[in-house]
Amino acid sequence: MPRIAIVTDSTASLPAELVAKHDIVVVPLQVVIGAKVYDEGVEGGATPDLVAEALREWTPVSTSRPGPATMLEVYDGLAADGVEEILSVHISGEMSGTFESAQVAGREAKAKVLPVDSRQVGYATGYAVLDAAEVVAGGGSLDDAAAAARRRASAATSLFYVDTLEYLRRGGRIGAAAAVLGSALAVKPLLRIDDGRIATLEKVRTSSRALTRLADLAVAAAGESQVEVSVAHLANPTAAEQLVERLTERLADNLSGREVGCGELGAVLGAHVGPGMLATCVAPIVG
Repeated sequence: MPRIAIVTDSTASLPAELVAKHDIVVVPLQVVIGAKVYDEGVEGGATPDLVAEALREWTPVSTSRPGPATMLEVYDGLAADGVEEILSVHISGEMSGTFESAQVAGREAKAKVLPVDSRQVGYATGYAVLDAAEVVAGGGSLDDAAAAARRRASAATSLFYVDTLEYLRRGGRIGAAAAVLGSALAVKPLLRIDDGRIATLEKVRTSSRALTRLADLAVAAAGESQVEVSVAHLANPTAAEQLVERLTERLADNLSGREVGCGELGAVLGAHVGPGMLATCVAPIVG
């Protein structure tokens, strides 16, 4: 069997211990705060707290993908180490140009590269990466691993709540009209990732109602399936803890002893949703 490597990007929100365990290569995206550029997920780089504070102070914040040259350097570095095939799994191409960079670089790389658009963000992309890594560890082929990543990502449900649509509007992730409407009505939007894009689910009036509905929607998404579940937040730890407690109780049969993961959203995704964001990912375990 050819030697296969797994590459992803920092928005997959993979814990360092799992990255090390599965020998996954993580390419950082960048956050630009004012005139300073920070890599995500590296020592001294962008942190959720740094981004949240900048957004509160109305300091200009933007994000940047790794360019094709950066991706090519990663791929060729792996090839130099004896890797023959590379599976490169990334954040939705509708949300970032990272997947496009992978495609461009893959055509020039010294190893065979198969880029996969997860059509997801955050933890859902991370679950897809981990499934692919398990397939490779079990002796599966590059195509087998890609199929596993696509299956896991397409089965996952990513739900989130934001205090305001303004940050998504600034980043071009929703239209200005939708942001104005949300602000005018003082609603709390519940959103989901639908085929790689942000889609509106519901609008509720209060943060407490948003928390309740997130839990309801997550339970509905799980159905009768065995699932892995994660909660993410940006500067909203109390609500995140409450959501973890509710999901742990209500999804006990679906979790079969697995813990509901919880962590602060990465700096790149956080730059687009703003402080107060609360999210959950329900990822059915697929064969």
